[in-house]
Amino acid sequence: MKQSVLRFLANQSGATAIEYGLIMGGIALAILAAIQGVGSSISSVFGRASNALQ
Repeated sequence: MKQSVLRFLANQSGATAIEYGLIMGGIALAILAAIQGVGSSISSVFGRASNALQ
């Protein structure tokens, strides 16, 4: 019983999965922030084009 508990505590695969999950979450947040920044600038470009055509 003691050996199985020690093996469970020494197992690092769960920690690795959590680390990968945190990294993916950080990348997703960075992508969302970049898309929002680009989206607002594109929106202003289309707005100016629309006003110029009217």
